[in-house]
Amino acid sequence: MKILLLSDTHGYIDDAILKYCNQADEIWHAGDIGSGRIPEKLSSIKPFRAVYGNIDGQNIRQEFPEILHFNSQGVQVMMIHIGGYPKVWPAKVLHEIRQYKPALFICGHSHILKVMRDHENGNMLCINPGAAGKSGFHQQRTMVRFELHDGNISELDVIDLGKS
Repeated sequence: MKILLLSDTHGYIDDAILKYCNQADEIWHAGDIGSGRIPEKLSSIKPFRAVYGNIDGQNIRQEFPEILHFNSQGVQVMMIHIGGYPKVWPAKVLHEIRQYKPALFICGHSHILKVMRDHENGNMLCINPGAAGKSGFHQQRTMVRFELHDGNISELDVIDLGKS
């Protein structure tokens, strides 16, 4: 299964993002969606999963959870907008990680692309896809794509969408 992971669109979507959406089997959004039209548009293309972010209004908060736990292709996933990273986990996030033991942890918020392992928590893969939108301090717009198959995560690739 091919996954397109994006975050921090802040209400912005363009043809570059949509091109990659059409190539995926599922689209996952790690929060700060920014507009109800984005979930509508993306879910009309492919199955769509998301969590709300700190800038999202009540309409998005009513549609999507703060934290999402699910299993996809044998991979246990945890997604939250403000999540931190290994050795700097907020207490609430660390509690969730220890309780649910995900193999894949996804967050957004920082607008900084980061892919790393948490060796202290089951060698969990941690992905922050950076920001796909144009609002914020980031210089480059990024997303991440990867594949899930039989409990494995593979073919991880960073998508550079250009300057913000």
